[in-house]
Amino acid sequence: MIKGLAITPPVLGRITIGRVVERDGKRLPQMDDQFTLTSQVQSAGEWVTHPLDAQLREQQGESKLRRLPVRMLFGEPNLNLRASYALFDRDQGRPLCMGDGETCRRRTNEGLVELPCPSPDGCELAAGGRCKPHGRLNVIIGDEDPLGTFVFRTSGFNSIRTLSARLNYFQAVSGKRLTCLPLELRIRGKSTRQSFGRPVIYVDLTLREGWSLEETLAEADRLQQEREAMGFDQKALDRAAKQGLANGAFEESPEEGGAIAEEFYPGQTHTQPTAPSGSAQSTTTTKLSERLATRTPVSDSGQEGSATTEPSTSPGAGTSRASGNGSQPPSSSA
Repeated sequence: MIKGLAITPPVLGRITIGRVVERDGKRLPQMDDQFTLTSQVQSAGEWVTHPLDAQLREQQGESKLRRLPVRMLFGEPNLNLRASYALFDRDQGRPLCMGDGETCRRRTNEGLVELPCPSPDGCELAAGGRCKPHGRLNVIIGDEDPLGTFVFRTSGFNSIRTLSARLNYFQAVSGKRLTCLPLELRIRGKSTRQSFGRPVIYVDLTLREGWSLEETLAEADRLQQEREAMGFDQKALDRAAKQGLANGAFEESPEEGGAIAEEFYPGQTHTQPTAPSGSAQSTTTTKLSERLATRTPVSDSGQEGSATTEPSTSPGAGTSRASGNGSQPPSSSA
């Protein structure tokens, strides 16, 4: 295994909410109240819709896809949903710092270092919305590939908190049979003080429509017995996933940089990884890298903004903005 390369769950497509539109020369997130399943292929600047998207709309008999039937790939909740505070390069989307509120891994001129993480509310590098919550949820949709997933990315605090709670609760009530539960992702909406009364779109994980908890647990028991009979080793799969993710400092690959930059820092003109080193964008990147190399987090600094459907600040943050859709077309979030 190549050291320093995080081995992430195989991805067949992306789950998005809304899309990015170009307006006055800027690419901005446009809010929507439905899911879209996209492939990993772009055409004319737009992400191509995955065939499952049309199939699910036809099955549900609705024009808007607000429910997605899913199963979890891993038995441990934090392997399915991996969340952290994240600081990306504004131009190329390269990860610069990832933390969990206690410690962080940060790129500096001296290389990768581990430092205390005071969370965005207490880190001066987070000023201006540079650092935000960043969650990645991998789920199985359909029966085509038992190990292939669709990824849902979000910088929205409501989605991260809700999904984390649901995963842990379903793991508990099912007797650690999370992967055997037939569940569904569902669009939710609410108004909050941070959104100034405007509706905030976020994602929830629930029982499938028409299923009771008793029926869901019975199905989980049946599927678990079936898997055990055929020799399916869930614990070994979880161990392999944990080792693969721990193999690299950052999960995001260079190919995802542009899409991440659009999600985290909308309204800017983002450069490609091949931009000339003397460009204005490269100068900005260098300055930020210098700050990362020479400064360490201190408390009582700037406040976090939001470029997503829901506020990406944690409770108690001084200010927030309601905007966008918590997602980017290639990977979405809310």
